[in-house]
Amino acid sequence: MEVILNLTEQVLKEKSKQYNSFLKYSGLGIQLTLTLGAFGAFGYWLDTKLELRFPIFLLSFVILALIGSIYLLYRSLPK
Repeated sequence: MEVILNLTEQVLKEKSKQYNSFLKYSGLGIQLTLTLGAFGAFGYWLDTKLELRFPIFLLSFVILALIGSIYLLYRSLPK
């Protein structure tokens, strides 16, 4: 009986780890999407407010957000 309980506990721990990693990385995906969207919207707003022909702020802010998000993703990966 004790062996069955130990096996059950091990299975539950493994499933818990799988769910935790899934939630962690799905949260990073949502964060990446929202960050890119917010920075892009702000850059677009600045470009239209300043009446620029080339969307320099839009491109700059999206690239900055992408670099920052990739850096955070890199830091969150296990070593």
